[in-house]
Amino acid sequence: MNEILNLIGDVTKCPTAIIIKDDKVLMGHRHYTPDKWKTISVWTCPGGRCDEGETIETTLRREVEEETGITQLEIEEYLGEVPGAQDGDFVPLFLCSTEQDAELIEPHKFSEWAWFSKDEIPDSYINQDALKIVYDLLK
Repeated sequence: MNEILNLIGDVTKCPTAIIIKDDKVLMGHRHYTPDKWKTISVWTCPGGRCDEGETIETTLRREVEEETGITQLEIEEYLGEVPGAQDGDFVPLFLCSTEQDAELIEPHKFSEWAWFSKDEIPDSYINQDALKIVYDLLK
């Protein structure tokens, strides 16, 4: 796993944290705008694009903190990589845990963060390939 975390990413890499606590996954209701992608509101897990020269791990930790305020993130397992929502993007997925709760840090991007059991996950999850992995992780 360290090999993946230490890789230098680029703008096509969007590492994402699948944070599970008490058999629930953390998801945020994200509101995209045309300047960022297109006008759409979807549920997603915390993560985002690598900045120039950043490692995958640095990006993952930065994005989780920027979006949720979570600073105590345990990266437990590399789950693989799935295609991103935008053509040419790749999403390395990591199973993570934390004892912290998410806060609404970016209300201009997200309207809420919530924990969902397998049966509660909203239909409008952005990445169906990632969602299959999330379902497999939840009991």
